[in-house]
Amino acid sequence: MDSGMDWHWARAALDWQVELGIDEAIGETPVDRFAHEAAEQAARGAPAAGPEPKPGAAATPMAEPEGPDPVDLAREAARGAGSLEGLREAMAGFEHCELKRGARNLVFCDGVPEARVMIIGEAPGREEDRQGKPFVGRAGQLLDRMLGAIGLSRAESVYITNVLPWRPPQNRDPRPDEIAMMTPFLTRHIELVDPDLLVIMGNISCDALLGKRGITRLRGKWTEAAGRPVMPMFHPAYLLRQPGMKRHAWADLLELQAKLKALG
Repeated sequence: MDSGMDWHWARAALDWQVELGIDEAIGETPVDRFAHEAAEQAARGAPAAGPEPKPGAAATPMAEPEGPDPVDLAREAARGAGSLEGLREAMAGFEHCELKRGARNLVFCDGVPEARVMIIGEAPGREEDRQGKPFVGRAGQLLDRMLGAIGLSRAESVYITNVLPWRPPQNRDPRPDEIAMMTPFLTRHIELVDPDLLVIMGNISCDALLGKRGITRLRGKWTEAAGRPVMPMFHPAYLLRQPGMKRHAWADLLELQAKLKALG
């Protein structure tokens, strides 16, 4: 303390610091109190401070190694499917996706397996989960009208599936790990159907097949995945919420129609 500081001035300075919330005096030079205490104990010949091990206590066990990677198991199961029915059975027997435990049904497909156009949605909703088919709720009804506008239908010329075969709780977005473990089944599904082109609807589908999201930016532009042309489009459920975007969906449908004609 400055020797020129009187008692009253020092008391006023201390009161001011207390009002500021200062409750501890800290020196300008840091002090390692643990090292200081250890040095004092060493000088006295005492053992260093610290918890003593309990008699008979075992060493901390190492963490158990993790089990097989669910994505690797999914790839193996998908590769073993030689037909659509075999793929369906492989997916039904896959026990590593928690969504399966809360769903009523496995939603596998609808439409014509020999179709030139394969439509890939995101995940089942409540009505899809109840019926065990993709796109059968209000979004599915809109999809049917969209396809009919360019002369397509699920009864004759379109095959439909989803990235995920089980409904997420409360229709939440699928988690990245859920998408990753079901994508090998989707890839095999595409190989078995072997369509001329793919229509992927919504961000989840773009994530699974293109590794990116941003459907507003991606829609309407032809790209490629699984060895064939791909057209990203708005999901019909989104169009129900944003009817002003239907004009963009109509433009995309015309692109799809033109592509089919170009491919012969």
